[in-house]
Amino acid sequence: ALKSRLQRIKKRAEEITNIASASTSSSVSSPAGPAPNSTISPVPQNDKSPTSDANALKLTVARAKELAARAQRRKEEREAEESEQSETQTQSSTEPPAYQRYHTLAQAVPPGLSLPYQYKVLAEMFRSMDTVVAMLHNRCETATFAKVKQGVQDMMHKRFEESHVGQIKTVFPEAYKFRQEKNIPVFNSSIKKGSYQLTVEPIILSDQNEARPVLSASHLLERRHIFHLNLVSIVKQHHKVFLSSLVPPVSVPEDKLTRWHPRFNVDTVAAIKASSLPQPPHNEKLATAQEVLDKARSLITPKMEKALVSLALKTEDKASESKEPTSPQNPPVPQASAPSAAPAAQVPTALKGVSQSLLERIRAKEAQKLQAAMTRNTTQEERLLMMSRLGELARILRNVFVAEKKPALIMEVVCNRMVASYRSALSTGEMEKHIRLLAEVAADWLTIHPIRKDFYLKLNKNMELSIVLDKLSRRLREEERL
Repeated sequence: ALKSRLQRIKKRAEEITNIASASTSSSVSSPAGPAPNSTISPVPQNDKSPTSDANALKLTVARAKELAARAQRRKEEREAEESEQSETQTQSSTEPPAYQRYHTLAQAVPPGLSLPYQYKVLAEMFRSMDTVVAMLHNRCETATFAKVKQGVQDMMHKRFEESHVGQIKTVFPEAYKFRQEKNIPVFNSSIKKGSYQLTVEPIILSDQNEARPVLSASHLLERRHIFHLNLVSIVKQHHKVFLSSLVPPVSVPEDKLTRWHPRFNVDTVAAIKASSLPQPPHNEKLATAQEVLDKARSLITPKMEKALVSLALKTEDKASESKEPTSPQNPPVPQASAPSAAPAAQVPTALKGVSQSLLERIRAKEAQKLQAAMTRNTTQEERLLMMSRLGELARILRNVFVAEKKPALIMEVVCNRMVASYRSALSTGEMEKHIRLLAEVAADWLTIHPIRKDFYLKLNKNMELSIVLDKLSRRLREEERL
């Protein structure tokens, strides 16, 4: 549209210039004085002079050029913004997506020894691979990598490469035996007949004396369990390194570890390194001129080889002599980096003025508390959770007895009233467990009396509630240290 507008403006300018030139030529060719009988026709006032039209035309052309320059500028700015967005997208694509980095935070299970996302994917790949290999092995068919790859990808809908097989070998080296074999019947046009293929054979430890043991479902479950334990042990090694880097360092036995350190980010654990797999033998074929020259170089005489070696040594000596004068000026890297690495554990600015001994005692207590939390089992966790609720439940129980105005109440009635009054949802059975735990901890305030088929609760009215609450909080702190 802008181009067509410019063309129309140019045509109009040419027409105006032609008219102006014609008028000037006619005025020049006319006589100096007008004829006596001729009459001069008046010029209409509405017609504009050619100079004013030319000025307006120049203004419009300048305006059009300015609009074109502005449009070009906007186009360049838009292209620059798109390039910046593409660069940011490529930078963000290097790090794993959020659903992998924060995978453990989205789990509904309690925070035990959870695995990183990539480790869980690898465990699922091992399960699928073991299923495919078991099917092929049990029907006496050679399990090649091409068959296993197709089966695993159909089961998981994810890519399965030789690198994943190498990672599985790293985690569980006693699971399979890998070989390169040829002359295996294939029904795939992409694989040449007679070429080497990677074969997978499961290693089965069976007590029965069988010529060809079968990989049964019990074996698959046992192998999957071993693979999971090996993955957990790898994460434990990373966790151990993390604990040793803390100030002060924390040491927890691996057999007593029940959860990770709160600051240990599980999803940032490094990926498992892939082990090397058997490669097909390399058949040397001279196809290019460079390969022919390399082969001929190995056929030189010993005298020529000695001469070449002596020449190479002379050039190395000259290079080392040229580097010697410049080397004393540059200090070695370890000495320069040592002072910067020494003050690793500096005191924060907010804690300046606080004695170092006090900070060390606080850090030691925090480390002891975290160590107790990492070695706590599920029963202790449930007991601590119930203990944290006892303070509020004791107040509700006291209010129930005050409202009923009775010295003793049946357990069922008390549970129903407390379930209705507590802020979170608890069943009557869970409430009864809390009441029995309260009677165990504060035995001098609450007692349970079994009479016939019912249980009756009785409170000690001579004991203040504040004393009971202090006792409960003290007992909770003691059990948290264990």
